[in-house]
Amino acid sequence: MWPPPTAMSHGPSLNKLIAVAIDKDRGSQIALKWVIDNLVARGQTIILIHVKVKASASPFSGNRSNQDASSAGSGMELEPQLKELFLPFRVFCTRKDIQCHDVVLEDVDVVKAIIEYVNRTAIEVLILGAAAKGGLLRFKVKDIPGNVLKGVPDFCTVYIISRTGKISSTRSAARLAPFIHPLRHQFQQGNVKSNTVEDPNPPPRGSVSGIPKPVSDIPMSNLHSDTLNMKSPFTHRKGPNGKPYEISQPDTDISFVSSGRPSIDNMFPSFADNYDSGATPPRLSGFSDFEGQNFESMPMGRRSLDIMPSEMSFLSMEGERSSFSSTPDDIAAEMRRLKLELKQTMEMYSTACKEALTAQQKAMELQRWKTEEQRRIEEARFAEEAALAIAEKEKAKTRAALEHAEAAQRLAELESKKRINAEMKALKEAEERNKVLNKLSNSDFRYRRYSIEEIETATNYFDQSNKIGEGGYGPVYKCYMDHTHVAVKVLRPDAAHGRQQFQQEVEVLSCIRHPNMVLLLGACPEYGCLIYEFMSNGSLEDRLFQRGNTPPLSWQHRFRIAAEIGAGLLFLHQSKPEPIVHRDLKPANILLDRNLVSKISDVGLARLVPPSVADTVTQYRMTSTAGTFCYIDPEYQRTGMLGIKSDVYSLGIIFLQIVTAKPPMGLTNHVERAIEKGTFNEMLDESVPDWPLDDALSLAKLSLKCSELRRKDRPDLSKVTQQIVAKLLFPKKVDRNRLTTLVLRRTFDLFVAENLCYPKWM
Repeated sequence: MWPPPTAMSHGPSLNKLIAVAIDKDRGSQIALKWVIDNLVARGQTIILIHVKVKASASPFSGNRSNQDASSAGSGMELEPQLKELFLPFRVFCTRKDIQCHDVVLEDVDVVKAIIEYVNRTAIEVLILGAAAKGGLLRFKVKDIPGNVLKGVPDFCTVYIISRTGKISSTRSAARLAPFIHPLRHQFQQGNVKSNTVEDPNPPPRGSVSGIPKPVSDIPMSNLHSDTLNMKSPFTHRKGPNGKPYEISQPDTDISFVSSGRPSIDNMFPSFADNYDSGATPPRLSGFSDFEGQNFESMPMGRRSLDIMPSEMSFLSMEGERSSFSSTPDDIAAEMRRLKLELKQTMEMYSTACKEALTAQQKAMELQRWKTEEQRRIEEARFAEEAALAIAEKEKAKTRAALEHAEAAQRLAELESKKRINAEMKALKEAEERNKVLNKLSNSDFRYRRYSIEEIETATNYFDQSNKIGEGGYGPVYKCYMDHTHVAVKVLRPDAAHGRQQFQQEVEVLSCIRHPNMVLLLGACPEYGCLIYEFMSNGSLEDRLFQRGNTPPLSWQHRFRIAAEIGAGLLFLHQSKPEPIVHRDLKPANILLDRNLVSKISDVGLARLVPPSVADTVTQYRMTSTAGTFCYIDPEYQRTGMLGIKSDVYSLGIIFLQIVTAKPPMGLTNHVERAIEKGTFNEMLDESVPDWPLDDALSLAKLSLKCSELRRKDRPDLSKVTQQIVAKLLFPKKVDRNRLTTLVLRRTFDLFVAENLCYPKWM
């Protein structure tokens, strides 16, 4: 909101033309009050502008004279309404000691009339009340103040006052007025017409306007006071000889004039014009019902007065003729009778005028009621059209929703059919798989079958004192069976996919033999128990972190263990007829025997990859990922694409742990930063004092290559194994290809690939 222009109240506004647009609404009264409080001073004159909206011209026009007369008659009927409209504003201005100048504009467009008057009169400050908001139906109402604000010339400052008495919007003048209208001089001199009726489109000369022009050049109060102070020259003046003027008495005077009551010839000048020049018109008075009435408000009285002069002239002649033959008493009686008749006639005339005024008011009420009814009908029509439009929109939305629901229902039916077919197919495949598993478990003699009683006896009924560890598959117990120390892994009841892991591990370990793969001695398929050779030195993870106060591994043992893990993993990848991917390679699954020879265990999550996939070093799609966090291939975890290089990533993390003996979380980043800063020696395991820095750095760089995020950036496992064997185990110059062949050949002594046959489900 803008602050009120208090600085203008007693400054330049005193010499400017200030106009206020008024109407019947309350916003005009608020606007006028704001102007008097903020813009004008006592004794200053403001212009009150009211636009009377006239109806558009009808295309069927009759006689010109009849049309002009009707419009003149309508203007006379509406003048009391205009006086009633201006009355409260004038009273308020009078109370505030403010002069006001009334202006009535007549046009079909209110905005156009105000803008043209501002241009014609050079109004410098214009104030309007804000437009009223719509009713319950909220129809769009024409914003007259806003259109005036946009259309007025730039020398006029416009204020729009809201219903709260504050400035709603404003626009300041950009320049001075192009000319000074004479009305400003009249305001300054105090000689101005109080009432003015103007037409923005003035008719040509000689035509009759529908609204009377200026009511009077002199205010009504001044005219009335001059009439009351009027003096007669016969009583207040004298002739040249010093004697008062002589005045002759009329021959006949049948009326008496009471004080304060206008006579009939003053009120109705046409009443005496009908008499002959020699006859003295009778003076009528004594009727107080017509005090304050003007001629324009009594249209019925003119016809009555047209009849009265003939009747009264006839009565007057009768009285003159009888005066010669009658006595003075008869003449007095006749005069009293005539006065009585005249009084009765005037009472009848007053009653007729009152009835005409009442009829006129009723006609105005009917017209107002008709206009209100038309407005209500228009509002109802607009509301009906809006409701129909909303109903059409809702119907369209409903139809679209129904179509969408039908389409969704059809899609749901298709999805349901597909799901049912997939479930049926899965059930059939599961049944076939179970049949194959049962058949294999009952007829497979590639491993020794132990009974649960033998296992319970050997483990002392799974005594906790014999428990040496526990994994995701279940607990592991140490016992003595067949004159050999063995480790028994028992299936836990709540293990996920326990039977599938059991069958997988039996199928893989019972068909292969390798010095760096843990040896499966037997199993109990009924209870999911697996019997392995006992590894007395535990897992590689326990020895790296020295759990149980075990001594640290020397750097020679660590390099040899790294080569053995690579050789065992390469054996799985080069197995026939299909390569095997371990998927869960980590230090906890690398076991050490009494001679610290490392062996890979826990192949329950291993998968057979088709030869075409392994040969081209591409990927094999798996429905779900498996492995341990920080060791699982990131690309396999993200996409589910499995390949033989998925194990290479895990191998790189294990090599870094062999060198640093640190947790796997973020280990690659720490090692890379240490190599870049030249502080790699600080990353080495402190429990080994005599590290060969060059060899350890070579192994670390090789490990970083293996642990690349992208699978295509990782080296082949065969090259990794060659580098470890040639550089670390045999640093002297030898034939690397021959040495690698000899190392790997000894791992195939107990394995015959041609006799292996893996089931399809693996």
